[in-house]
Amino acid sequence: MSFKPPRRPQFFYTTAPLPCPYVAGRTERKVVTEITGVEAETLHDKLSRAGFRRSHNIAYAPVCPGCAACIAIRIPVAGFRPDRSLRRIARANAAVQGFPAAARASAEQYQLFQRYQQARHGDGDMATMSFYDYRAMVEDTPIETWLVEFRDPDDSLLGACLTDRLGDGLSAVYSYFTPELDRRSLGTYAILWLVERARALDLPYVYLGYWVPESRKMAYKARFRPCEILVGGKWRPLEDADLAHGPQPRAALLPVA
Repeated sequence: MSFKPPRRPQFFYTTAPLPCPYVAGRTERKVVTEITGVEAETLHDKLSRAGFRRSHNIAYAPVCPGCAACIAIRIPVAGFRPDRSLRRIARANAAVQGFPAAARASAEQYQLFQRYQQARHGDGDMATMSFYDYRAMVEDTPIETWLVEFRDPDDSLLGACLTDRLGDGLSAVYSYFTPELDRRSLGTYAILWLVERARALDLPYVYLGYWVPESRKMAYKARFRPCEILVGGKWRPLEDADLAHGPQPRAALLPVA
């Protein structure tokens, strides 16, 4: 008779209140849990479908009192059709190639990451990250993770997207790009690339993290139509979701026990 060790309980913790990075004047709190062990992939899949995001070996979701500004959003790959604006961005970057590889940090990546942070988020915590901090962000992962590098024909690094492979899709964890090429919309192009990659892998979704309609930095995610958002514990087409009744219940946090 083989011995099966007892299943370890999954513990969830709530963080202390901090200033919200997306909506001025509000307070942020998160529920967090550790992703470890032989079932890390399965747990991460369940948590992602429930609206969690990953950072290192931690999964987190917002539980801010009286606020539901952060809404999990994903793209159903089969039905996605880029509009005229997105097609124009794809054409502008037609010569750019994406190279998915194992999550390994390099000095070349870090230099571009620093330039991006100083230009776009100079007053944020990530602007002071050392190379060792950056390497931990990229390499400290308990699941299958890629770092997709985007390069132009002369092999110059234009951007990168840290991407998790899920059972039902790809999850864009963090992306950065050459700040001097803002007009090329390389961040948007990276999402378009992920959609096509998911399509090629027969994966149904691309997870984009949180859509924050009140934040200019995060509101752009709703332009990828059709898309789905997590409301009341269920994924619904954005066009059909009722967001007019204030904060939604956090039922999506429960199905991982």
